[in-house]
This record gives sequence, structure tokens and C-alpha cells, in this order.
Amino acid sequence: MPESIAPTVVGIEGFPLYSDTIENTSFPEIATQYKEKIRAADGILVVTPEYNRSMPGSLKNVLDWTSRGKDLPWKGKSVGVIGASDGVRGASFAQYDVKRVLTYFGAHVMGQPEFYFAEADKKIDAEGTITDEKSQQVLSKYLAAFKAHVELISQKASIQ
Repeated sequence: MPESIAPTVVGIEGFPLYSDTIENTSFPEIATQYKEKIRAADGILVVTPEYNRSMPGSLKNVLDWTSRGKDLPWKGKSVGVIGASDGVRGASFAQYDVKRVLTYFGAHVMGQPEFYFAEADKKIDAEGTITDEKSQQVLSKYLAAFKAHVELISQKASIQ
């Protein structure tokens, strides 16, 4: 991560399955909290695995909950999407699906560069550190580009 970025890592545990009945009767506090976190962030980096050639259902569930209501925190937000898998595609299908959904929400999704972390199970040690030098270099370039993307979108927003 570039030194000037102070990431906050947020998991997605604890969301109920999306239901318009629940939405209309008792909107979950966790969804409200996540919407506030999205709004407060300068940029969001979504990191996804790939299950059955798509994003995990739990991630889609979080996207569904955080897109509901009149306050749309994803609209205009700078977003990057990366993924990892133990296969050779590096979560490419999952990333595509996440990007497609976030674009629909009105987020400014960074298109290039991309980072597909293939065979990640062979390139991460027990502490969670990437051990493959080429993957480290590509990820570093991606993160630098993401930082520039966030700054560009922030500049455009301040002009408007």
C-alpha cells in the first residue's frame, strides 16, 4: 500500500440475507453503518475471491443492502476491484461481476490497470504476506494507480 494511504479493512460478516420485507420493516443497523463507511471513505477497494465463476453470494448481499434507500453511497465513489483465486484466472469473472454492479450504482470504477491474483494459494505465506515478487510488483503498480484514480475523482468532485 502506498504510504499516503491509510486503509481500513472491513469484513462483510453479519449481514442478513437481503429481503425487501426486512428492508421495509426494519432496515439492518449493519447496512446503515456500512453505508456511512462507504460515504466517509475517499475510495473503496473491493477485494473478492471467485466462487463458481462469480463473486461470492455474501458480497452480492452486501452490495444489495448498501445500494438500498434514497441515500446512495456508491454514487460518485471511487472504487477499485481486485481478486484472488487458487485457479489461473485470478478471480477475473468475479471482478467483472463486481465492476458491473458497481458501475450500475454510479460508482467511478477504475478500469485499468487490473490485478488478477492467480494461484494465490501458492503465493501467500501463513501470515498473509504475498511471497511472489512479480505479484507484489503488479499489486504495487495497481495500488499506485488506484491512489491516482481516487485523487482524480476527488479533484473533479471538488470542482463541481
